[in-house]
Amino acid sequence: MIKIHKAGLQTTVQDLGRRGFQKFGVIVSGAMDLLACRMANILVNNAENEAVLEIAITGPTMEFTEEAVIAICGADMSPSIDGHAVRMWRPLFVEKGSVLSFGPLRSGCRTYVAFSGGVGVPEVMNSKSTYLRAQIGGFHGRALQKSDELEIGIPSLKVKSSAAANWGVSSSFITDYSTEPEIRLLQGRQYELFTKASQKRLVTERFEVSTQSDRMGYRLSGQSLSLEEPAELLSEAIIFGSIQVPPDGNPIVLMADRQTTGGYPKIGQVASVDLPLLSQLKPGDGIRFKKTTLAEAQKAYLEREQLLQQIKMAIQLKYGGNGK
Repeated sequence: MIKIHKAGLQTTVQDLGRRGFQKFGVIVSGAMDLLACRMANILVNNAENEAVLEIAITGPTMEFTEEAVIAICGADMSPSIDGHAVRMWRPLFVEKGSVLSFGPLRSGCRTYVAFSGGVGVPEVMNSKSTYLRAQIGGFHGRALQKSDELEIGIPSLKVKSSAAANWGVSSSFITDYSTEPEIRLLQGRQYELFTKASQKRLVTERFEVSTQSDRMGYRLSGQSLSLEEPAELLSEAIIFGSIQVPPDGNPIVLMADRQTTGGYPKIGQVASVDLPLLSQLKPGDGIRFKKTTLAEAQKAYLEREQLLQQIKMAIQLKYGGNGK
């Protein structure tokens, strides 16, 4: 079990999402940075879809009432255990009574803490993810607060002994969370409805993440984008990374807590391989978009997945080949 001494800005339980219920109007939700979430679970010998803590911008302080093995991946929030800085992207053995805390944000926006054995919250529609607006999933459907107590799994002896060996993920795999990334995108379904000038501005101008951004969507400020002429569109399904443009011309990139359907025209779609970079941006950070093709986006995604699976296999060998 962990006890929360300080909540942080927003700490929620998330997994890879609540899939299969969009037709009923239930959003997917789940971790914003799916790559960091999956890697944290792999490092502690969990299934990739096990629940983790997603921590945004300002981290919590938590006490462990029992021994644990954890991994911290994603944004660098200066993690420390009992006042001693600890390294990320590796399994860490935590002794009973130890306190995990976070300091200044050095890069990125969201970090993920996985616990060997998982997080002890009930599944709601096949997922432990927290959907804050509907107050479902996670820990009572809300962000963690001071004095909360959260059940976590008990690591096996094999996991504890392997975690003590001081190994981690190669730095070549760790994402560089730039505050001005170049994000690859494909043309959206209504791309041709936009003016040529807007199509050009999309890939030549800098956009900035506004303060009106959250897990549902990133509102971008910058050059206004406009249609050739007004158009009435039927609402249709949307996915993570869809770029909608409302009447004010400021694009919105739809994120993990996106609605299930949308009726604004979509000028672009962020390539899946770049969603982790996008998810680590905070208000004030900049974005530049770069066009890519479907074939190029698929190739980049498959190459990253192949590398992730190679790392997973190597880690499973560390744990005696009993990975999940």
